Amino acid sequence: MTQTAAHHETRINSRILVQAAAAVCEDKKGQDTRILELDPIDSGLSDYFLVTSASNDRQAVAIADEIELRLKREFGVYANSVEGRRKGEWILLDYVDFVVHVFLAERRAFYDIERLRKSARPLTPPEFDAELKIALAEKTRALRTKSAAKTRPAAAKSVTKAGKPAKRAAAPKKLAKKAAPAKKPATRSSAKKTKPHAERFGATGAKPAG
Repeated sequence: MTQTAAHHETRINSRILVQAAAAVCEDKKGQDTRILELDPIDSGLSDYFLVTSASNDRQAVAIADEIELRLKREFGVYANSVEGRRKGEWILLDYVDFVVHVFLAERRAFYDIERLRKSARPLTPPEFDAELKIALAEKTRALRTKSAAKTRPAAAKSVTKAGKPAKRAAAPKKLAKKAAPAKKPATRSSAKKTKPHAERFGATGAKPAG
């Protein structure tokens, strides 16, 4: 796998995790949930910020706890670090490739992460979900194409192998022909008999007239 393909695969995996975390925010009544797709030049290590608001500290802690639990249970993924859980005003869950920010509404307005990340592309959970489905469909098509490309040469090879005529059995070596026995030279007596016969019928073998 090339570096570009590996990075693309990592981003798709990150999107799936972000989508799951965003679903928790929706289930726990998080407010104004946004996903920021960060500019690669400006983002450092992370690809996404997930930002949501809670009306009180208990709700903020409940959202953060449920995100941790669901990602651990469904994907075996643990947060690299968790900050702010004690006060519940701003809880940060760092999953390296993406970071979850659960704010109290007034704290979110004060820090205004969306304004600080002007180069980021903001998406609502439904918009993000639609883009993820397209990315997964493209990935599936690419895998099928790759699989089909691998299958074709193998099938062609087997057809060629099956289509080859069976090798003919090596022809047995021809037995050397026995040399015909040399004809014995004609005896003098037969020569004598032959000569008058030739003289009698002429050189052409035709009988003389009369």
